[in-house]
Amino acid sequence: MLEVREIYKTFNAGTINEKRAMNGVSLTLADGDFVTVIGGNGAGKSTLLNLVAGVFPVDSGSISIDGQDVTRLPEHKRAKFIGRVFQDPMMGTAATMQIEENLALAARRGQGRSLRAGITRAEREEYRELLKILDLGLEDRLTSKVGLLSGGQRQALTLLMATLKKPKLLLL
Repeated sequence: MLEVREIYKTFNAGTINEKRAMNGVSLTLADGDFVTVIGGNGAGKSTLLNLVAGVFPVDSGSISIDGQDVTRLPEHKRAKFIGRVFQDPMMGTAATMQIEENLALAARRGQGRSLRAGITRAEREEYRELLKILDLGLEDRLTSKVGLLSGGQRQALTLLMATLKKPKLLLL
């Protein structure tokens, strides 16, 4: 399902600030695997996740998700495979947009963009039902700006958004 093969990543190569972050790292995960990556500050945990997500390009090696080589795909093209919840609750949502608008963006992840009606009545009802499960009262605040939510509410919303399309890979 996820195969990371012999990836190398160096930041600031050829400078006094050169830092080798990945040195031939390999990892293979099957469907349903749950993995915790543990290490001290600067060990490369976040770098590994960012390489898998496409935030940074690898210097060499390969990354495949569900049998498809995504090594050279940019982050936005990998989004159809990956759901992501960030450590920082302020990331992963658009603060100036409404809760329902954030959910609509997540629901359309990986799809082509087009000019069409905004959020339909059926979509709004679906979002309301999904938000009820969180038991945070957000189902009655669909038009509230996400920036007005607490950190915990935003984190819960981000998790809902990340899993809305049943991604092949969930990075937390």
